[in-house]
Amino acid sequence: MIDTHAHMDDPQYSEGLDEFIRQQQAGGVERIVVPGISTASIEPIRDVCLRYPEYLIPAIGLHPEEVKDDWREQLDILYRELCAHEDFYRAIGEIGLDYDWDKTYKTEQHEVLRIQLGWAKERDLPVLIHNREATEDTVRILREERPLRGVFHCFSGSRETARQILDMGFYLGIGGVLTFKNSKLKEVLTGMPLDRLVLETDSPYMAPVPYRGQRNESRYMTEVVKMLADIYKVSPEEVNRVTTSSAKALFRLK
Repeated sequence: MIDTHAHMDDPQYSEGLDEFIRQQQAGGVERIVVPGISTASIEPIRDVCLRYPEYLIPAIGLHPEEVKDDWREQLDILYRELCAHEDFYRAIGEIGLDYDWDKTYKTEQHEVLRIQLGWAKERDLPVLIHNREATEDTVRILREERPLRGVFHCFSGSRETARQILDMGFYLGIGGVLTFKNSKLKEVLTGMPLDRLVLETDSPYMAPVPYRGQRNESRYMTEVVKMLADIYKVSPEEVNRVTTSSAKALFRLK
């Protein structure tokens, strides 16, 4: 399994990290992609990913909830960091649009997203897309900025949205939401191609059943794999094989 989205720089993981990583490896987790959300995450992501090179895969970006009055300064710092360590960062993200809590910086979010999509195109890097209550604008901007490749993080949308995303060549990031009692994602995924899905956790958040309320871990993706195996009528081993192959292709991992 490859976890395509886990915030391993979160302070919740700082204590006992060596043992934690061993547990993930023992649980079948091959790699973990670590997204950035702001300039404040640069140093902790660099530190943790250099501590476990080739196991933790670093990304860099400005999360839409972090788009404030200082967004130009933040982007300048992030871009200089990206240019200074071109071989280090393997993706641009977590980036996107979020209208759920605050639309104050809606226009700025659009500009910030387009700028960072430009970074991805310049360096042929995948993007980790955050979308909350902004599907129409997110899809429109991604279409206008093509060619791009990437994953819609924490996908929980409709079948129509899923088809739009797949038609653009993006992957759907599937995590703990699939296991939630009231989730409609099982019905949405039925009939969708398995090879366009990648696994993720959004750790330390969004733990799957039966771990809800606990700190999430990459090895808990086994619960998601079980449900996907049931949906697609294949073995868990086949789900692991296909989603791992897709993640390696997306992030160009050996």
